[in-house]
Amino acid sequence: MSVLGDPKLEALLARLHAESARQDESLGRYFGRRMQEGSLDWRALDAEAHGFLADKLVALESEKALLCYQLCRSLGAARVVEAGTSYGVSTLYLAAAVRDNAQPGGTVIATEYEPAKAAAARANFAAAGLAPWIELREGDLRETLQRIEGPVDFALIDIWTELARPALERIAPHQRRGAIVVADNTTQFRESYADFFAFVADPANRLRTLTLPYPGGLELIVRV
Repeated sequence: MSVLGDPKLEALLARLHAESARQDESLGRYFGRRMQEGSLDWRALDAEAHGFLADKLVALESEKALLCYQLCRSLGAARVVEAGTSYGVSTLYLAAAVRDNAQPGGTVIATEYEPAKAAAARANFAAAGLAPWIELREGDLRETLQRIEGPVDFALIDIWTELARPALERIAPHQRRGAIVVADNTTQFRESYADFFAFVADPANRLRTLTLPYPGGLELIVRV
């Protein structure tokens, strides 16, 4: 039996993951070249890098996304926040969990800066039948996440490291005790995550973290 138990959704996700995987080679070539040139700063991607990424899915790997689904189910999550929606691949896992939890008013607050990606994400939400459980906010997350109503049960931060701390700063005050934050690639880009980890380490924020041994590293943070 599949984890999601939704053949229509699983078929869509398989197609999207395959499309994302087909872009890996061009991503590797581009960032490899920029690193060889010494022209890339992972802490603050420049206009050229943002332009290159404008049509790339850069989807969260399926095994990580399935973990997020399972965590949301375990929490009985009703309010989820996602920083970095892109084409909405990981959003679909989160929304499926919220739907399956059947909590009144359950929703995923998703964020995306690129208008074209937001449009593609909305099309994927509709195709999966999960649009009713998703509120997609377009724009800079430092603005779109200023307002988060109600206690947050779960958050996924899968975005460029320069925005990881701003995202967590806006989400953390709304987390209930026992809420979880998952952040991707925290081993691969450890130095670039320095500000993020400084926030996590501050005792006033009541967060405890563990780095899971997934490719690139996956941070599991709990509000205590």
